[in-house]
Amino acid sequence: MQETVYHYLSQRPELAHFVRFNPEWYRFLTREPHRVEELEKASKVFYGKTFSQQVDKISGHVQMLNMLINFTEAMKD
Repeated sequence: MQETVYHYLSQRPELAHFVRFNPEWYRFLTREPHRVEELEKASKVFYGKTFSQQVDKISGHVQMLNMLINFTEAMKD
C-alpha cells in the first residue's frame, strides 16, 4: 500500500476500521490507490450513512413513536 494511502487511512480511523473488516480493500488500494473515493462510498453504505439509509432509520423511529402513542392512547381507555 502506498504511503499516502496509509496516512490517509490513519487520519480517518473509521475508514481504517472498514478496511480491516473488508480485507479485499487492501488489495484494491494496493493495486489502484485512486480507488479511495470508492472506499469512502462503500464505507458509507457499510456504516449506514447514506441519505436513503438515514431516511429509512428516521422513518422507523417515527413509526415506533407513532405506535407507542397509539398504545398509550389505547391504555387510557
